[in-house]
Amino acid sequence: MKFLALGARPLRRGLSAWLLAVAMLISFGAFAQQGPSLPEADQQAIKNYNLNDDVFNRLIAATKEARAQGIHPQSPPNAAQVHNLDDLTQQALKADNRIEPLIKKHGFTPRDFMLANLALMNAAIASQAKSDPETAKYVDQSKINQANVAFYESHQAQLQALMAPPQDGGPAPQGK
Repeated sequence: MKFLALGARPLRRGLSAWLLAVAMLISFGAFAQQGPSLPEADQQAIKNYNLNDDVFNRLIAATKEARAQGIHPQSPPNAAQVHNLDDLTQQALKADNRIEPLIKKHGFTPRDFMLANLALMNAAIASQAKSDPETAKYVDQSKINQANVAFYESHQAQLQALMAPPQDGGPAPQGK
C-alpha cells in the first residue's frame, strides 16, 4: 500500500501475527503488502485517523470476541476488485457474515473499523521502522501520523498480552 510504500516486503513474523489478530480477521495486511495503492483521499483519511483509548479498547474487545466466535483470519481480498477503502471494507465483510454484526456491536461502522485498523497497522509499521533499517526503507514518513505511533508504542504491552497464548487451557490474558 503506497501510504506506507511497503511494496511486497514481508513484515516480521510477530508483527504480522499481531496485525492479523488486531485487524480481527480482516486481511488488510496482505493487501498492504501486495495490493494496489489506495487513492490519495483514502490515504489521507488513514493518516488523519486519530487513535485513542476508546477506539483501542473497542478494537481489543472486538478481537477477543472474534476469537471466541471462532472467526479466523481471511485470505487476502481480490486486489483487482479493490480500488478504494470502501472496496477493501466490502471485501473484508464478505469474508464472514459474522464480522459486520460484531464490529457494529462494538460501536464501529465498517469503514471506521477499517480506518482504525489501518491507522493502527500504519503506526505499528512506523514504530518497527524506528529500529529496523530494512523496514524503514519502505516507510513513507510523510504518510505517518506520529501521534498514532506514540499511542501504539504506549499500548504495546497490552497488545502483547492479547497475543499471548492461553495458559492452562484458560482464556488468553486480558489486555486493558
